[in-house]
Amino acid sequence: MSILTRATPLWLLCLCAVLAAALAMGLRQSFGLFLAPMTLDQGWTASGFAFAIALQVLVNGVSQPICGQLADRYGARVVLMGGAVLYGLGILGMALSGGLWLFTAFAGLVMGVAVSAAGMPIINSALTRLLPEAMRGRAVGLGTAGSSFGQFLVVPAAQLGIHLAGWQGALFMMAGAALLMLPLALPLNDRVAVRAGAAHEESASDALRRALSSPSFWCLFWGFFVCGVHVSFLTVHLPGFVAYCHLPSYVGAGAISLIGLFNVVGSLTAGELTSRWKRRELLVLIYASRGVLMAVFMMLEKTTPTVLAFSAIMGVLWLSTVPPTVALCARNFGVRWLGTIFGLVFMGHQIGGFTGAFLGGVIFDATGSYDLMWIISIAAAAFAALVHLPVRDPTPVPRPA
Repeated sequence: MSILTRATPLWLLCLCAVLAAALAMGLRQSFGLFLAPMTLDQGWTASGFAFAIALQVLVNGVSQPICGQLADRYGARVVLMGGAVLYGLGILGMALSGGLWLFTAFAGLVMGVAVSAAGMPIINSALTRLLPEAMRGRAVGLGTAGSSFGQFLVVPAAQLGIHLAGWQGALFMMAGAALLMLPLALPLNDRVAVRAGAAHEESASDALRRALSSPSFWCLFWGFFVCGVHVSFLTVHLPGFVAYCHLPSYVGAGAISLIGLFNVVGSLTAGELTSRWKRRELLVLIYASRGVLMAVFMMLEKTTPTVLAFSAIMGVLWLSTVPPTVALCARNFGVRWLGTIFGLVFMGHQIGGFTGAFLGGVIFDATGSYDLMWIISIAAAAFAALVHLPVRDPTPVPRPA
């Protein structure tokens, strides 16, 4: 490892990773709060705004394997720092956009690449390389929990910023906050580990061929697709659903915040269980539980307590899929090209995210209700639970040179 990494205690390394993930996720998960004020002020449709955010999710998915490949070759630190700069530029462009097409370019294209470069997959792959096998599940759980803690802290702060300074002023402040990721990326220097892996393991093309020919890869891909549908639909449209139910606006922000808070518990628990239990069965349980939860929520009267209770329970299940999915990628395909291979699996998540965010807007514009989207989400949860059953969950073994 480098001098900086050798001199960095493990607790500080993990703390910087958690804070960087918190900022990255918290900022991007706040964009749903801007749907109502921006569409009202700018005269845009809900589906037009939703398309811009859905495009961000799609570009994030397409560019994630590319950013993962760069991190696998040159180290995560340089990729994270470049992503932080793009984050600031993208949010600043969103604030200054006078038309929907320009907003779509910044929110969809620029932010899509920024989220890939400075997102949780790059951070988690760096931690997986820098830490020993026994600590990896816990470390990925910490990185994922950090993302959720950022959602818990940043989303209410963004809502307060909108209230005090308007949507444009809030975006200016968020652009400045994004640059705080630059110093946080400094300890995440896995470049020496990357070089060591290059000397002892297979090439990227061989690893990709092996992954793409594996049924387990495609099961993980389509399972993560469903996770993306759920996450993006709720992130973008839950505040609007709350408004549709004639509940106060603070309930929508509180719901997104609660999801983030309780996913801290869910991610840490999933990280521990990933090291102690079968990862495949854990994923089946998480997705099945999501489907049951959404079905029960659909049958209940929509009040502030029921919305907040739903959000808290969903938070436990929110990104708890990440630690077992990363672990299964590492166990099936090794860690040398983990950023690339998990990036491809994550692309499935983001294609699902595009589907959930955009389809939610289209269904609401067409029917005036989100009911059909809830039904689709419940069916998708059942599919995800079943599709993980064939996934291989082998004991990790060293791969020959």
